[in-house]
Amino acid sequence: MAQNILIVDDDTELCELLVEYLGNEGIAVTLIHDGLEAIEHIQQLHAQSKSYDAIVLDFMLPGMQGLDILQRLRGFSSTPVLMLTARGDDIDRIVGLEAGADDYLPKPCNPRELLARLRAVLRRTEHQAADNSSDSYSIHGINLDSGNRNANINGQLLDLTSAEFNTLQALMSFAGKIVTKEDLTEIALNRKYTRYDRSVDVHISNVRKKIAKHLGDLDIIKTVRGSGYILVNQIDV
Repeated sequence: MAQNILIVDDDTELCELLVEYLGNEGIAVTLIHDGLEAIEHIQQLHAQSKSYDAIVLDFMLPGMQGLDILQRLRGFSSTPVLMLTARGDDIDRIVGLEAGADDYLPKPCNPRELLARLRAVLRRTEHQAADNSSDSYSIHGINLDSGNRNANINGQLLDLTSAEFNTLQALMSFAGKIVTKEDLTEIALNRKYTRYDRSVDVHISNVRKKIAKHLGDLDIIKTVRGSGYILVNQIDV
């Protein structure tokens, strides 16, 4: 079955190039060039219990900015989002990840690299849908069920994005052991870690903030400088 994605970008020349390139790879593309039109379209689909397999979302758009679209989208949908950001603008990338983007790519983007990132996101989604395992983990009041993709703290739901859920699951499954950034990138984003890539750092930060809303200042996810992260078995008080 063909995979369907939505590209929201006002660069019509780039969009037409991507439609042709991705189409040749078996990916059906819908194009929208205006931000407000895009969120209205996505909301209409949601009302019909429909969605895209993934969304490619430019940061700068007419009508409504990409970040505003993402924030509204995350209020009702967990559809994977790949954000396009201005080359070299780390602030845009970090803000996008903090708002719930699954990954990012700088512009101008290479269609081949965009395809690779999309395939990584889509593979992760497909694996999650096909995974019938029901591994569960519980520590420090955090309960995670991989079967239904649910995480809660003492019964209160943790509202995690797909990448954040995978990040927390990796840390909980290796509780007490260091998980490297390389491993977390492959588990959470289904791609290789590259130097200066801060995606995992931002996902970790988001998970920490969401846990802190329930557990306060308890430091359960520690940074191991030069190595990665560890979810500790015992909390220092």
